[in-house]
Amino acid sequence: MPSFLETVRKACLSGPWSQGVKLARASAVSVESKTAKEAILRVRTPDSPIAPTVTLFFEDLEWSCDCAGKVDPCSHVAAAVIALEQDLVAEATESNGETLSHRDPGTRGAPSGHVAYQFGRRGATLLFERIVVKPGGEERELEGTLATYVARRGDVLATHDDMTLDRVAQGFSRGIVPVAKIAQLLELLESAKDVRLDGHAVRTSREPVLPTVKIVDAKAGGVTVRIEAARGITEIVAHGIVRIGTTLRPLREMDLTGERLEKLPAERHFAEVELATLAGEVLPALEGRLEVRVRTSRVPGRSSSRVRPRILFELAQGFHALSVLPLIVYGDPPTARVDGDKLVHLGGQVPVRDVSRERTLVADLRDKLSLTVGRRVDFEGKEALRFAERLRAFGDRVDDPEALFGHAALVANIVVTGDELDVRFETATATANEPESEPQSVRRASAMAVLRAWEDGFDVVPLEGGGFAPLPAGWLAKHGALLAELMEARRDDGTLSKVAMPALARFCESLDYPPPPGFAALRPLVDGFSELPEAILPADLVATLRPYQKEGVAWLGFLQKAELGGILADDMGLGKTLQTLAGVTGRMLVVCPTSVLFNWAAEIARFRPALRISTYHGPRRTLDATADITLTTYGTVRTDQVPLAAATWDAVVLDEAQAIKNPDSQTARAVFTLPARFRLALSGTPVENRLEELYSLSHFANPGLLGGLSDFRARYAQRIAEGDAVATQKLRQKIRPFLLRRKKSEVARDLPPRTDDILYVELDERERAAYDAVRAATKRDLVARLGEGLSVMEALEALLRLRQASCHAGLLPGQHAETSSKVERVVAELTTLAAEGNRALVFSQWTSFLDLVEPVLRREGLGWLRLDGSTRDREGVVRGFQDESGPPVLLLSLKAGGTGLNLTAADHVFLLDPWWNPAVEDQAADRAHRIGQDKPVFVHRLVAKDTVEERILVLQERKRALAEAAIGDGGAGMGLTRDDLLALLE
Repeated sequence: MPSFLETVRKACLSGPWSQGVKLARASAVSVESKTAKEAILRVRTPDSPIAPTVTLFFEDLEWSCDCAGKVDPCSHVAAAVIALEQDLVAEATESNGETLSHRDPGTRGAPSGHVAYQFGRRGATLLFERIVVKPGGEERELEGTLATYVARRGDVLATHDDMTLDRVAQGFSRGIVPVAKIAQLLELLESAKDVRLDGHAVRTSREPVLPTVKIVDAKAGGVTVRIEAARGITEIVAHGIVRIGTTLRPLREMDLTGERLEKLPAERHFAEVELATLAGEVLPALEGRLEVRVRTSRVPGRSSSRVRPRILFELAQGFHALSVLPLIVYGDPPTARVDGDKLVHLGGQVPVRDVSRERTLVADLRDKLSLTVGRRVDFEGKEALRFAERLRAFGDRVDDPEALFGHAALVANIVVTGDELDVRFETATATANEPESEPQSVRRASAMAVLRAWEDGFDVVPLEGGGFAPLPAGWLAKHGALLAELMEARRDDGTLSKVAMPALARFCESLDYPPPPGFAALRPLVDGFSELPEAILPADLVATLRPYQKEGVAWLGFLQKAELGGILADDMGLGKTLQTLAGVTGRMLVVCPTSVLFNWAAEIARFRPALRISTYHGPRRTLDATADITLTTYGTVRTDQVPLAAATWDAVVLDEAQAIKNPDSQTARAVFTLPARFRLALSGTPVENRLEELYSLSHFANPGLLGGLSDFRARYAQRIAEGDAVATQKLRQKIRPFLLRRKKSEVARDLPPRTDDILYVELDERERAAYDAVRAATKRDLVARLGEGLSVMEALEALLRLRQASCHAGLLPGQHAETSSKVERVVAELTTLAAEGNRALVFSQWTSFLDLVEPVLRREGLGWLRLDGSTRDREGVVRGFQDESGPPVLLLSLKAGGTGLNLTAADHVFLLDPWWNPAVEDQAADRAHRIGQDKPVFVHRLVAKDTVEERILVLQERKRALAEAAIGDGGAGMGLTRDDLLALLE
């Protein structure tokens, strides 16, 4: 407590502190609750009917007060701390982690009465009254306003919510609660401690109770839409309010349900011809208001994104005639067509109808082209060409005109000047029906239009100024893919960024052009790094680099000098941090997880002791412009994006860069804005689950290298997942100059061997019965939900209980077990290893599983340390385990202990529960198998026989194949299908 008091005293201004002393001496402080970790106190002030609430967080030396004052800490915080400190000795023997409610020896004279809230009913009408509960327990109905009562009596501590409720209650005539006010009242009462219904304690919630919409097969064909009351309603209390258990909640959508659910259940039948209308109009309207459960396969799938209707022109060429049929459709290709007032489903997902837009298109078609939807019109001779011009001006897509107007095929005209690329597609064409001997004029199509048409599978492309011409199909088949990459990387002025130089060189080579001059300086990156200049190591470097590390330092120095970014993706434990410290120069910002801040500081002090370090993290952080290396965290970058982006950095380094694997996350978007002449991403697992993760790292290091995200998905991710070897090779070729990855088996031959094995565990009869019950329920649920469009990743999460049942019955809700077959097996192994002088790391993804392992370790007399997300002194735990006298076992959570730690004191690693992603498990194993280890390392995976865990091993190999497809030497990865998912349950 003295340290807490000292902290507040130093932070507090003299005025608030003096006022806090007066309040404490005046017995204005009372205790709501108190534990060893925190205390909640109320402070009464003479000039306000509200007693602000102060919360003190002892372990974190933090505090809060709801007085909304501009000074922090305020006088109420000061009063609370002083009052507690004065009676610290008296409380010490009582608290001991237990809650003390509504009492405090140091403030016995402070009032502690409160306001209770009573609901009643008169028929179906909800009544509301307030009751004053005095300090001695006496109760009386509150008459008039609470503000007046507090000012007159002073024996009640009022909260902000009490005073807000005081104002709201004044509008209730004779205590009757209007239905329109129920939701507001229940929201205000959520934090109230004493709420009653008919004299019984209840809670309130603002969360509304909504009816459920079920769509099921109808016996007569079509489907039935049924609206039902929500499950779990214990009682309809009154108009607009129900009770679920002990919680009062408001009703919503009462125009459908009635104020007492009297309109439910309600049904409506939709015939088969009305299903598109149901999917495109009715369901979108219902889903905006209610929970809709589709229990039938008869309703066609609906589009997840808003699709606008458009005009589609079906064109056909007859004898000297162009036949045109205009239609209004949704989707490209069309998934639905409008026939009169009906929406006709054509296949695929049904769109949400936009009737207003449809009417606008009908009017435009009539006014601008004199056409009617659904009526075919024929144009002959020059009328066809004139119509084509009008159609081009109209601006909507024309499907498959296929050289209808006599233009010759386009010819590619490519000019490379220095590092600039000029692309033109031109044709010499004669006007239709004119003699071939007449002079021809040059017609052009934009390069992007040509590429889009080619990639979409069309044979023709619109020309500038109107008309169509056939694509140069042969030329595009040979050069189109490279040209598309270059056009994405080309700036508005025609120049290309440096990251596009290797692609431009390949393009020039395919055209028999000389290489661009800017490519010469980058050739070592393309030629396997064999001609990189030798690395110049810093004078203050205290380390002897291995040959592969010198190569990495040379690569980093080359990239930084060329102002190109990179991804250093060496296996875990090969010294990515050391290579970075030796190869990157200038003022550096290092962004890393909070858990490895101390590791970076220690590594810098060890390898580059002359560098000045600054840590930009914590509540009073400031940027030090004189620091050589500034360390910060991903969370800090997210909150302090503006000041960090405003600073000048020579280099920005992301450690454990898989933290930005989602390019659309707030963290990724924040680091993308950090300016630097050199950007470096460090990650031993640049691909964990999806190739989009590699895209995100590449977009940070070299923006524009892989184009836009949607294009990357279409061009690479989807094709590679389907096993397209050509797309795999193209992606490798593109990223190879900017990604360096070495495996331990290739370069760190001085590392001791690593042995991986699987320890199979047989479940006992009780465990097998529990597992089979969970498996049957999970399979039944997943089969149903997959039919509703459940994503694979959502389904994997649904398998959580099944995986837990494989490990320990105590992990399941409502189940209790002292131990499990898997725990007994691992503890037996650990006992044997400890007796032989070996030490082990034990990983689990669930901290609750580690909680169940600890008692068995204690029973066997094995010492251990533990590191998980709640560990404060991570460095101390690591140091304690690494010490020769440390315990034989270190328990770690997979998330908190899987990265950024050197734990070479262990020579055995146990993985208690297999995870979908093998890269995460490999990261955990590499905490022990890394540079500095001098003993053989054994990695043991505990797998329950005949359970989902055996199937997970197969899934892990698929994910390894996906990663190898992009950055390694393996084959293309395979996607996870619905059948694969169901196979996990067999």
